[in-house]
Amino acid sequence: MSDLFHEVASIDYPVIDSDAHVNEPPNLWQDRIPARFKQRAPRVVKTDKGDVWNFDDGKGVWPLGLTAVSGRSYLDILPYGLNYEEIRPGNYEPKARLRDMDVDGIHAAVHYPSITLKGARMYSDDRDLQLACVHAYNDWLAEFCEGSDGRLLGLGLIPTTGVDDAVAELERSMKQGHVGVVISSFPNGSLDPMPEDDRFWGLAAEMGVPISVHIGSFMPEDWGPSKDMDWKTLRFIGSACWTKAGGQTLGIVCDLIFAGIWERFPALRLVLVEANIGWIPTLLEQSDDMFSRYRWYTEAVDKMNLMPSEIFHNNFYASFMIDNVGVELRHRMNLDHLMWSTDYPHSGSDWPNSRVTIERNFRGVPKADVKKMIHGNCKRLYKLDRIPDLKPGR
Repeated sequence: MSDLFHEVASIDYPVIDSDAHVNEPPNLWQDRIPARFKQRAPRVVKTDKGDVWNFDDGKGVWPLGLTAVSGRSYLDILPYGLNYEEIRPGNYEPKARLRDMDVDGIHAAVHYPSITLKGARMYSDDRDLQLACVHAYNDWLAEFCEGSDGRLLGLGLIPTTGVDDAVAELERSMKQGHVGVVISSFPNGSLDPMPEDDRFWGLAAEMGVPISVHIGSFMPEDWGPSKDMDWKTLRFIGSACWTKAGGQTLGIVCDLIFAGIWERFPALRLVLVEANIGWIPTLLEQSDDMFSRYRWYTEAVDKMNLMPSEIFHNNFYASFMIDNVGVELRHRMNLDHLMWSTDYPHSGSDWPNSRVTIERNFRGVPKADVKKMIHGNCKRLYKLDRIPDLKPGR
C-alpha cells in the first residue's frame, strides 16, 4: 500500500533527531572556569584505563567509554579505555558533528550532555562551583550550536542548587538560544516536589520551554552501575536492559504525574528521554486504575481531578530509539508526542546506519505517523519553524 512506510527513499522531509549527545571537550571547564575553581573543576585524567573525568578534586569520576563509541563495531564497544585522541571529532566539534549527521541522513539534532547525564550535582555539592560549571557548559553548548543554520540544537543544563538558581538559569539558557532545558531533580534541588517549585514550572509554562528528564538523572546520588557493580558482569547488562525498557523512568514518571502541578500549569511540557516507549501504555492503564481506587482514602480526589493518563497525554513527550513494540502501541499513547532519536555518539546509536534503524522501526506503519515521529513532533515541540517540511527539490 502506497500510504505505508517501507523504505527511507520515500522520506521527502528532513529527519530530526530528538536525542543526540555531545562528549564535552576535555578542556571545557579548565578553559572557562574562574581560576579559584580550576583544581576542583571537571578535568580529564590520563590513566592506564583511558581518559577518565575527575569531578571536584576526585569526589567523582567517569570514564570515557560507552558515551563515545559511534562508528565502532559491537566487538569494540568498551565501558572505559578510550582516549579523546581516538574518538570521532563529531563528539565535540560542530563542523565534524554536522558531517557525521550528513552521512547518517540526519538534518537536525537536539543535544544533551554526556559526562553529566546524572545532572549538575555531578559537578559538586558546592553551590558556587556547581553554578560556575553549569554556566561554562551552557555557554560552550550555545557556541557549539551557533552557526549551524539551526541544525545543532542545545538544551541548557539546570543546576540543583535551589529554585532561585533554577529560575535564573532557565532565563539565561533561553537568552543563549537553547531550545529547552534539562533537569535532574525537582527545581528545589531535591527528589521531592515542593511548593516553591511553582516559580520554575510557571515560568517554563509561560515561556513555552520544554523541560527534559534524561535517563540517569532524578536518581539518588549513590545510584548507578559505576558505583555498585562491575561493568563486565551479566548483572550490568541486566541493569542496562531495565533502564532502556523504562525501568528507571517508571518511578520518576509517577513522581512527576502526581507532583500536583499539571492542573495549575496545563501548558507545561515535559520530555522523557532515552527510556523508549513500549512501557508507557501499561503504566498509564495501571495508574488510572489505582488512582480510581485509592483517590478517596488518600484524599487525592481533592488535589487532582485529571486522570494520570490525561496528564501524560496532555503534558508528556517521550523519545525512543529502537522500540518496535512501542511503535506498535503508539495509539495507546499520544502519537503527536512521540519522537525518534539516534543517541549519537552513545552505545545505543547505530551511526552511520540510522537509515537502517528507521526502516526497522517503522516498516509497515502509515507514512503520516512516521513523519510525525521523525520530523513533525520534534519540530513543533521545539518551535523549529526554520526547518522546512520538505527536502529541497521534493
